[in-house]
Amino acid sequence: MRIAPWLAALVTLPLLAACGTGPNPVTNALSGAEAPVAAAGADLVPVTVSVPPGAATAPFDEPREALVPAGWTVSVLARVPNARLAVWTPDGELLVSVPDDGRVLALSRTGEQRPLLDGLTQPHGLAFSPDGGTLYVAESNQVSAYAWARGAATGRRVVVPGLPDANSPDLRGAYGHELKSVTVGPDGAVYVSVGSTGNISVADRDATPPRASILRMPPTGGPAAPFATGVRNGTGLATAPDGSVWTAVNGRDNVPYPYDRPYGDAGASSFGKVVDAYVTDHPAEPLARLTPGRELGWPFCNPDPDTDPGVAGSAQDFTDVGLVADAELNPGGRAMDCAALAPVEQSFPAHSAPLGLSFTDGVLPAPYAAGALAGVHGSWNADPPRAPEVSFFPWRDGGLGAQQTLVGGFQDPSGARWGRPVAAVAGPDGAVYVTDDDAGAVYRVAPPGR
Repeated sequence: MRIAPWLAALVTLPLLAACGTGPNPVTNALSGAEAPVAAAGADLVPVTVSVPPGAATAPFDEPREALVPAGWTVSVLARVPNARLAVWTPDGELLVSVPDDGRVLALSRTGEQRPLLDGLTQPHGLAFSPDGGTLYVAESNQVSAYAWARGAATGRRVVVPGLPDANSPDLRGAYGHELKSVTVGPDGAVYVSVGSTGNISVADRDATPPRASILRMPPTGGPAAPFATGVRNGTGLATAPDGSVWTAVNGRDNVPYPYDRPYGDAGASSFGKVVDAYVTDHPAEPLARLTPGRELGWPFCNPDPDTDPGVAGSAQDFTDVGLVADAELNPGGRAMDCAALAPVEQSFPAHSAPLGLSFTDGVLPAPYAAGALAGVHGSWNADPPRAPEVSFFPWRDGGLGAQQTLVGGFQDPSGARWGRPVAAVAGPDGAVYVTDDDAGAVYRVAPPGR
């Protein structure tokens, strides 16, 4: 759904509030049982990361420990500086994108690397067609398709041209989320994420093509059109076992307090103020199932996971999260009726910065046999910092259960980090492969006996 410019929006969209300019009410708590943040499980234990000879440069010039389920192991498969998103080929190689170098690498299961593609414009997202015959690469300015056969990608053709990036004339280099992600539906439709140019850049919604959106190219080809809007930075983009498309979204920073009441010990209303303690825990970051025309509300609406909205220290529930009006851009719902938007199916704690998203089905052992894997990059805008991890969301009856930590330990209590996962994908050998652009590594995280 497109939204008209700010003033015109007041009278033209069905999502608009008909009246009222006051702040959000504080009487309606979110429904659902309270859930812990990233339930780590009692069986997560520290293990030393195994590093092969010749790979023990920083941060592996000293022993590193990760937290994994009991009996699992973690090893460095390969050192790949600035490794980002990943996908397995039909031939059993792991493709890894390196946007900074304009290339895509192919890794064997033993860690040998070979260049697959180079000279690209910030390649990021990688996906195969359902039949495995086409590789799609999301560059910052377009989506390219390659014929795939016997480990080679040939016959490049541009299928989604003209995507905005920092080189777009109207943006003049100002683009905070220009890397794109891609997935393919079971019918062959291609979906590509187009991030916002900034934190609260309203003009993105009226750009051509709209930014802060997920675009869809039909299976028959042709122009890509908006499939979901109000998606600030849907870097996580993946197709579930039932064919549905999901996105994991980076939410806004420095969100102002949206309720007309004091927050914590404040002596007067905190409405519209940027309160550090509130910012640390808000807004939740969506993990949403996309349907045609899905609206996630950015920058006018923010997911609020508080079970007691507006109250400092409230417990938070990250399932079926409702949205509240942004105090800065949408006071009183003047630009968009946030209560009319569908709740977010699952979400991450504020400032988790989820990046890569993938689904696994029947490859990993229970209780991780079916679900979503997400690389959580960790925060800058939270105190204490949100820790990086690999998260798992179990697949249940066509939806996702609550977030669990599958791999942690990248951050110590002081907030210092030795790694930051980007993506996690299950391999054909029953292990999980994790890219880390901070440590410059690809890890193999293996269950017992794998």
